Amino acid sequence: MLNKESEGYEAWVRDFEAERERRAATGDPEWERGAALDPALVRSLQRFQVGEDGDGSALIGKADRAGDPHYARAVRLFVAEERNHARMLALLLAAGGAATLEGHWSDAVFVRLRRLLGLRVELLVLMVAEVVALRYYRAVRDGAPDPLTAEVAGRILADEERHVPFHCRRLREALAPLPAPGRRAATLAWQGLLAGAGAVVAVDHGPALRHLAVTRRAFARDVLRSSGPLAGAIRGAGPAAGLREAARV
Repeated sequence: MLNKESEGYEAWVRDFEAERERRAATGDPEWERGAALDPALVRSLQRFQVGEDGDGSALIGKADRAGDPHYARAVRLFVAEERNHARMLALLLAAGGAATLEGHWSDAVFVRLRRLLGLRVELLVLMVAEVVALRYYRAVRDGAPDPLTAEVAGRILADEERHVPFHCRRLREALAPLPAPGRRAATLAWQGLLAGAGAVVAVDHGPALRHLAVTRRAFARDVLRSSGPLAGAIRGAGPAAGLREAARV
């Protein structure tokens, strides 16, 4: 088992590389099966596909400037996994007879926020999107009646459950120099941003969530509930070892 806390980012590089090899050995889902996609779910998946389809150049550049070559390598492997998510969602939509979108306002807002300042702010905003994605892909995996859709969502969810602890660790290191009140203020602000994002997604994707048997209220509540353990771990007030479990809340 990889000890990512004691070994540094070399262990994360090995984790990402092992996942890449496992993914190559497993191969893609059987796209030729086709997908029966509800129109509301099509619109929802199209928006999430846009969010996954960035080149990650800004994050990679900031990771390079952070001075740890192992972290920079791990970030590149993370970006590759996100782009693979975009690829799979595009193929899923195609299997259901739907196209992808050129862009969406929600993605544009997140990109602007992420690029405002340095790596710390980039990761805090990115973590908002990652935590919302956890609940979304769990809803699709568990609620989609179409087998191909459920399989794709399950694959993406498994990656996101690894990504959240990765980013949490870096954020914990980034916030460590701040005094305790400063760390608490930063994580409280992050929780507030996450609560707002969860509410916006719940409203914007309401018809798809209803198709998946998840109410808007339950979605927003679950996103907010997951923020407490993660915020504690980010500011060093919670056990780092429980991050993977917190990602599954």
